Amino acid sequence: MSAWNASLDAAGIREPDLRRHYSAQRDAVARFRRASYLAARLLLPKPVLPHVVAATAVMHHGDNLLDTGPKPQRVAAWTSWEQEVRKALDSGVSHDPLIRTLLHTTAAYPRLRKVVEEYLSTATAELEFTGFATEADYQAYLDAYSLPAFMLVASLLGPEHDDGDFRAGCRTFIDGSQRLDFVNDLAEDLAEGRLGIPAETLARFSVTENDLAEGRESPGVRELVEHQIERARISLLAAKALPALTANPDGVLLGAVVEIELLTADAAHACGAQLLRGSASPPVVRSLHVLMSARRRVRRRRVTGRRR
Repeated sequence: MSAWNASLDAAGIREPDLRRHYSAQRDAVARFRRASYLAARLLLPKPVLPHVVAATAVMHHGDNLLDTGPKPQRVAAWTSWEQEVRKALDSGVSHDPLIRTLLHTTAAYPRLRKVVEEYLSTATAELEFTGFATEADYQAYLDAYSLPAFMLVASLLGPEHDDGDFRAGCRTFIDGSQRLDFVNDLAEDLAEGRLGIPAETLARFSVTENDLAEGRESPGVRELVEHQIERARISLLAAKALPALTANPDGVLLGAVVEIELLTADAAHACGAQLLRGSASPPVVRSLHVLMSARRRVRRRRVTGRRR
């Protein structure tokens, strides 16, 4: 039996069509984020993995609808999808493979429904995003889009009853992760005509969007890039407290994710203003070391648990 089929069995997903639907989401997630899927497969308990895959697939599908094509096409596609998901949540029925897996995962994790509804209600912030005037605009974007999207997955890993600490920890992480993405993906974002660094921050370093678009590696650009990476790093270091807030073994995955984001920050810092020509990636060997160390911790906990 394959490890994936064993995970489906452990999650109680036995109906053949439903297993195929989950497997289709697994394939999509593995194509989209191979490293993230590998981390989840290595570090999550078998009963949890299919549900995290389904939630990740929903997040990825939503991103595609919101980001792909001319705006009128994106608006129409998102509106149709949102209506279809809401109808399925109310009726408990859908013939769409992705929505069907979402419904099954929501039944297994009832707290997910509120998270999905929040995400559907605020995700249109991504449709309107063309850049930020101020840091406050960036923070509002985090609350409207980045955090609700992240919570689709994170809520499955957190405590069943969150007193607010876990969500706050997720907010700290996503602030660092999103800020890092925006500076690391400067070249790609500039090519698409949208910039994730606030205009007031550019002005602070006497940098214009045209400077960035033309790839000028001036002292101001270098200082701007270093500043944004350092701000991201501060949030990511604070997010090291996030795994403990889960109060369960699933926190090992979140810990590994934070560590790999910090490795990405180091790689981006080493590139500096050269990020205007392409993104930085975390070192493969060090990333694998993070995953293997986390895997050993998972195994030790499982052995300890069996001995009790």
